[in-house]
Amino acid sequence: MALPPVWGIGLLPAYEAALVNDPTYRAALRENEAGQQARVLGRAALLPVVSASYARNRNFADITTSTPGFPERRDERYYNSQSATLQLRQPLIHQEGQARYRQGIAQTQASDAQFRARSQDVIVRLVGLYAPAQYAEDQLALAIAQRDAFAEQGRSNARLFQRGEGTRTDVLETQAKLDLAEAQVLEARDNLQNARDALAAMVGMRITALDPLSEQFRVPPLEPVNIDIWQDMALNNNPEISAQRHAVEIAREEVRKMQAGHSPRLDLIASVAKNESDTINTLNQSANTRSIGVQLNIPLYSGGSVTAATAQAVANFENARADLDGRTSQVLVELRKQFNLTFSSTARIDAARKALESATVLVEATQKSVQGGQRTNVDVLNARQQVFEARRELVLQRYNYLLGYLRLRYAAGVLSVSDLRDVAGYFVAGK
Repeated sequence: MALPPVWGIGLLPAYEAALVNDPTYRAALRENEAGQQARVLGRAALLPVVSASYARNRNFADITTSTPGFPERRDERYYNSQSATLQLRQPLIHQEGQARYRQGIAQTQASDAQFRARSQDVIVRLVGLYAPAQYAEDQLALAIAQRDAFAEQGRSNARLFQRGEGTRTDVLETQAKLDLAEAQVLEARDNLQNARDALAAMVGMRITALDPLSEQFRVPPLEPVNIDIWQDMALNNNPEISAQRHAVEIAREEVRKMQAGHSPRLDLIASVAKNESDTINTLNQSANTRSIGVQLNIPLYSGGSVTAATAQAVANFENARADLDGRTSQVLVELRKQFNLTFSSTARIDAARKALESATVLVEATQKSVQGGQRTNVDVLNARQQVFEARRELVLQRYNYLLGYLRLRYAAGVLSVSDLRDVAGYFVAGK
């Protein structure tokens, strides 16, 4: 199905579109809806069970009567019978049901934590697609500018050669750079289309343009600056760690549920029954019966299945605990990585900006040196190449900061739409 086109979509409108059209997020919504029922299913094990039954039959009875000293007598009878029963069963002592109830609560809480993770993840994924798409636009613009600069240099060299002031080598060198730049333009166009297609699959719209980064790009100081505080935030708030903690609790209750296979169960049972001609001995009789009492079930032996199931549940519980340790370590490693990236972004961006300024000055100085006979055409081409590489590096460092900032808050478990608004402020709408 063809996607509707959109012109100049901003980061916040793209986020709103992703909430509606992103298949991963829509699947997370439905998964969370299903997870909410786990609490209800677990609670059902402790609530009364009411059942009703009704039967109506046409019966045929072949009755043989034997009396000592008399011949056997055989009778055939046809009659109708019916019975109706309404029964209530309320667990009084039910350890398996209690484990199911606690397990259902943990499953719902795990589902909520997973949905929080997916809700934060959609922001990271969106910016992770939006920024490369915009970076691809920047790359294309830089490639075109580089190609045009080499083309202008080529025309200048050709004029000088025609006047006898230049050399054939200068013309060929510039043409080689121009051909390479043309190939880079084609590659940049392909990369831009691929990046836009990836973003379009998430937002459900065909992308034709994006809001560019503002030239007034300033990196605010990182708060807090203590990595230990960020780690505490992650341990307390990261939804993936929280979901894994609930997974451990689910596994613990599974152990208790399996162990309950050795425990007695006591139920309160109340019933109302009405029977008509229920048996041949009650033919043409109607009975209304009301009863209330308790039923005790004591498991004695089940072929070893309870012991085996318990051992299996214990192994799964230990596996869940190991998964929790592993997931916690992964989150903390990622947290420190993004913290270091974000913390050093100011220096990285400043260094890239200074490199661009130096490369720009170098081009001007090299051109003057060529006029004085101290430099050659190759030096000018290389200097121009450094300018474009410095521009790419500056743009890349800016995007890396935005992604690192969001991923840091995501790892800490505190990423929200307000953070996305902060990042959206770095882009200029309608340009």
